[in-house]
Amino acid sequence: MPETAQQYTRRILSNALGQDPIKIQSKTNRKLGRLIKGVPTAKLRKRPAPEKWSVAEILAHLADVEIVIGWRMRSILGDPGTHVQAYDQNAWVTAGHYEKRDPHKSIELHRVVREANLALVTSISPAQWKHFGQHAERGQESIEHIVRMVAGHDINHVLQIERILEAKK
Repeated sequence: MPETAQQYTRRILSNALGQDPIKIQSKTNRKLGRLIKGVPTAKLRKRPAPEKWSVAEILAHLADVEIVIGWRMRSILGDPGTHVQAYDQNAWVTAGHYEKRDPHKSIELHRVVREANLALVTSISPAQWKHFGQHAERGQESIEHIVRMVAGHDINHVLQIERILEAKK
């Protein structure tokens, strides 16, 4: 049975509990690069199981998520209380042909957009951290909450990549 939006939120937030979400996000991209260094692209594109994403697909997902998060935060800051659209990540994997994406280019895209997003969140006022949007599935989410979710999401996928690569040794 798939997890509910509330269960997902709790699980993702628990990954980064008690940690600085900005520090986590600042280190993620370098970790991703180190994890795949020297790993053949064919290996990165191989799914661990038919219904599970490959490392390359996870990296493409992380790059696209960073674009989505940037848009969401900018939308909220420009129009507090705005509607925040949900999306089907599995549909994006298929429609975006993640299996064909170059994993190194995905990491580079993630790096550039992450740097822009971190520059944004480290420049906003304390009051702006409380600005929120109304997520279509998860309800009210502040910038502060989104930043914590991204950190937990990073940890989730870094651990997933580590497990996939370790199993393929």
